[in-house]
Amino acid sequence: MPPTDDTSPIGAEEHVPAPPDDVRTLKHVIEREIDALRADVGDSTPARVSPGAVTAHDIPAVVPQAAGVAEGGRGQDRDADGRRDVADRGPPGRRDAAGAADDDPWACLTAALPAVPLATALLAPVWDDGRGEEGAAVVDFVITAGNRVRSAEWLEPLGLLVGQRLLAVRPGTASANLIEALARVMRTGRPLHGWALDYTERREGRLRRVQLLCDAAACGDRILATWRPALTEADLLTGDAQKLVSMGWGNWDLLSGATSWSDGLHRLFRTAPGRTWSLTELCDALLPEDVPRFAQCVRALLSGADTPWTRIRFVVGDEVRTLDVLGRPLAGTDGRPWAIHLVARDLTPQTRSLQRLEETRRETEVLRQQAAAERRVASQLREALLPTHSAELAEVGITVAAAYLPSEREAAVGGDWYKCRLLPDGRVLLAIGDASGHGLDAVARMAQQRHALAGLAQTGADPGAMVTWLNQLMCGDPTALTATAVVGCVEHYVLRWACAGHPPPVLRRGGGASLLPGVHAGPLLGLIPGYAYENATVPLEPGDLLLLYTDGLIERRDEDIEDSLHGLVRSLAGEGPLSPEETVDDIVSSHAACGLEDDACLLALRID
Repeated sequence: MPPTDDTSPIGAEEHVPAPPDDVRTLKHVIEREIDALRADVGDSTPARVSPGAVTAHDIPAVVPQAAGVAEGGRGQDRDADGRRDVADRGPPGRRDAAGAADDDPWACLTAALPAVPLATALLAPVWDDGRGEEGAAVVDFVITAGNRVRSAEWLEPLGLLVGQRLLAVRPGTASANLIEALARVMRTGRPLHGWALDYTERREGRLRRVQLLCDAAACGDRILATWRPALTEADLLTGDAQKLVSMGWGNWDLLSGATSWSDGLHRLFRTAPGRTWSLTELCDALLPEDVPRFAQCVRALLSGADTPWTRIRFVVGDEVRTLDVLGRPLAGTDGRPWAIHLVARDLTPQTRSLQRLEETRRETEVLRQQAAAERRVASQLREALLPTHSAELAEVGITVAAAYLPSEREAAVGGDWYKCRLLPDGRVLLAIGDASGHGLDAVARMAQQRHALAGLAQTGADPGAMVTWLNQLMCGDPTALTATAVVGCVEHYVLRWACAGHPPPVLRRGGGASLLPGVHAGPLLGLIPGYAYENATVPLEPGDLLLLYTDGLIERRDEDIEDSLHGLVRSLAGEGPLSPEETVDDIVSSHAACGLEDDACLLALRID
């Protein structure tokens, strides 16, 4: 809890400044907090003594035996100035009690190899001339010493291979150019650091492979080399896990400025291995809208508080990446955060999926509203264009009923139409048709054909002539599509009718029903210019019922059209003496139960 003074009322809340909302201010806040931390910690941290300040009193009086001097003979191997005898200089080695050097000057180094935690070997060069004279080349190395650490589970420790040539026990080094690299160390004196070795070897009939890193340095006329796995099994599993869950983490040391990232974090920010970003460089990648959110997170970490998962967006390359960031401060000896650890998981794919889902939802809603408006317009048009009864027809002894059956419950739109009215010359016009297509375009074509037929009927022409002229009108219109139609006129108990590619009407008389012969039927409307359609004549009797319909009533994907037609005829024959309205209702109920694959229109007319 922050300290209070006497002027502050008890229980008064501490004023917390709002987080910065721009990158420049945020970077200034971060730099100021880190500078203050370094200054405070630096004042309380002891400094290293300069080498020039060391005096003779600081030098230990006892020289370690590992330096090669016996305790009892320090004065015997030094000259008058206290320096070691020139003859004793050279590679360090063990000494016996008399101060004499062992036969092996490398014994001390060899004895220390087991303490090295990496696979280590002392290598002696093998020259192509056998002696190593000027101009000779190194062709191999002999293992003169080694420890028992394995660089890979299936590779023998080098300490068990002493006295053997490197190419013999490690044949994969030939293709990896390791011999040339070690020879270059001997020739130039420059050591190897993290030299990548992709080592492959055939053992027991199968290939073995491991990726190693080699470090080597010249040691007199020999090479001291170490090998370590480029990635341990734990590293590989951790890398796979980070990639699988799109995750990564990083550590920012606030005192030294050192930054380390996992492979997963490099992958999220698309940076090369070893190329990390400081906290201020992270600020430069922030999406402007998310600066306050990141500022609040960093400010909490710098004050020593953990932060929950926070969704922050960064601009990486040419795209915006959405990350969930979790922060944890790492306290130093004074309890203040000396380092910051951040864990990030990539939510970009999920965010994009949600965005696409939302866009699809909006588009679907727009389409739904458009469809609803289209249905309202089409319904109003159909009600205006397709009346279901006519008082004039009842006065001349004809009863009529009609229905429109959409294939989809929500779609009151289509090109099916009918017309039944009393003409000025006393004839009764009955017609039914199907304009190609669906939607408002089909409704528009349906209205054009229906109104055109109404105008042609005023001329007193017979049905064949009316259909011929209607065909000419459609053939002359480049925007018109094909259509089917049946047009007839009833006068004095006689039906004269013409057909343009449409299913024939059904006549029910007494207890039976039959299709009207359609041998005179012509092609679709709008298909053949100048085609002359013919008439057929059918005598009618009181009580006869004519049923006109469109093909949506009889078309079934799994049934032949002829079978469907005969099924319709049988259903009418078995219904008995029903009225046109009852007939239409029965057909609608029976066909609605099995479903329709296309819109359908019905017109039933009875001679009273």
